Amino acid sequence: MHSIYARVNNVSATLSSTVMALLAAIALSSFIFTAQPTGSLDIASVKVFAGEARRYPHRRQEYAFVNFNITADLSPLFHWNTKQLFVYLEAEYTNAKGVRNQVIFWDRIVRRQEDAVIAVSGKNKYPFREISAKFKGSTPANYTLKYNLMPFVGVLTHGEAVRVTDPIDFPLARERVE
Repeated sequence: MHSIYARVNNVSATLSSTVMALLAAIALSSFIFTAQPTGSLDIASVKVFAGEARRYPHRRQEYAFVNFNITADLSPLFHWNTKQLFVYLEAEYTNAKGVRNQVIFWDRIVRRQEDAVIAVSGKNKYPFREISAKFKGSTPANYTLKYNLMPFVGVLTHGEAVRVTDPIDFPLARERVE
């Protein structure tokens, strides 16, 4: 006859093995159910202003202000294993020194499928500045709406929802009047 400890050990081992197999099946099924979101991204204007750097008060630095319009339907990305989406707008360009930059200047967390239809007209949420002080000589920027899908179980996946078809130049900087 088995003791009570042996029976509890057998039941818990079977239960944990079953749960792990179920979690593995859920994680693998996330690769089967893939969807492509749709939408449009319009960059209304890009303005560059010269100002003082935050940490170095006597150093000049240029800041870009981007006005944009986003319309995207991300609801196909939601299924039974989607916990939330991290959606962000990214500018990608190469500065005059040849360094490739990827700057996130707007983001949003979408937790429900009902909130996955995004219609936003706005400007950058975060400062968009060139670390080498000037945008002059930089290549035109490509703007992209990207997402990270965070599942309940499994691997974090990412993708691109919308991309601007033509890169947009940075205009010459102006002095900011406040």
